[in-house]
Amino acid sequence: MKGKSLISINDYTKQEQIEILELASHFEKNPTQMILDGYVVATLFFEPSTRTRLSFESAVNRLGGKIIGFSDTSSTSVQKGETLKDTILTVSNYSDLIVMRNPIEGSARYASEVATVPVINAGDGANQHPTQTLLDLYSIKQTQGTLDNLHVAFVGDLKYGRTVHSLVIALCNYNTTFHLVSPDELKLPSSVKMHIKNNNLDYHQYTDMSDIISKSDILYMTRIQRERFSDPLEYERVKDLYILEKSMLENVKENMKILHPLPRVNEISENVDDLPQAYYFQQALNGVFVRQALITTILGLK
Repeated sequence: MKGKSLISINDYTKQEQIEILELASHFEKNPTQMILDGYVVATLFFEPSTRTRLSFESAVNRLGGKIIGFSDTSSTSVQKGETLKDTILTVSNYSDLIVMRNPIEGSARYASEVATVPVINAGDGANQHPTQTLLDLYSIKQTQGTLDNLHVAFVGDLKYGRTVHSLVIALCNYNTTFHLVSPDELKLPSSVKMHIKNNNLDYHQYTDMSDIISKSDILYMTRIQRERFSDPLEYERVKDLYILEKSMLENVKENMKILHPLPRVNEISENVDDLPQAYYFQQALNGVFVRQALITTILGLK
């Protein structure tokens, strides 16, 4: 994997994904090392981020590397009309690895084609978010002890949720049964469901979340993404459809865990946070270990 960009979760084989997860477990035991001393990682965020950007930067800092980049484009030459190609070629000169988030689908793939250093996709529009997928897989493995033969429920915005798209594709390697809960206008795209069909796996679609809570091993809640809606009235109609309350979790499986890529708005009530099923803040921490594993692998240091 040395020198290999990560743009789509499919860029890495199942075995390569497993190797990243195994390495992440070592970083979880010892997250502070000086492996990246002398290395520079650029984080280019063309759209807002808290967890993804900060967990990448935490991962690099804890390994002794340096960070350059920006968290918005207002102070960059992008405001002067600089093209993505010119930005990437320039930053390639200053860094050993580029981490990029951009609202345009396909932008990360394009960046990887013009860059002279490896590129990690930190989210491109509604397309893919492969590092979130790896930390989601890691979180599932840590809580269930396996990735195989699980019932995984996805709830909320399955149309625009790039974390959902990437994770569904990755879980097709593990004999997963998918439970898809959304309003009709936010169903999982057919292009993603095709991956499930092609792997001869089962999926079931619902509009009521209560139908699947008791049968799920993993309940993956998502935010209704206001920024992806062109019609504000459509967002207002669906924004409060799925709100997970403590009272809804009385008859769940003993091993059941709740994941969420965060940020949440109101889809998980705060009275859920202290329950043993709530795993979303540990999930966010797991992102540091997984990104440490990914960065050191791509740079050929592990």
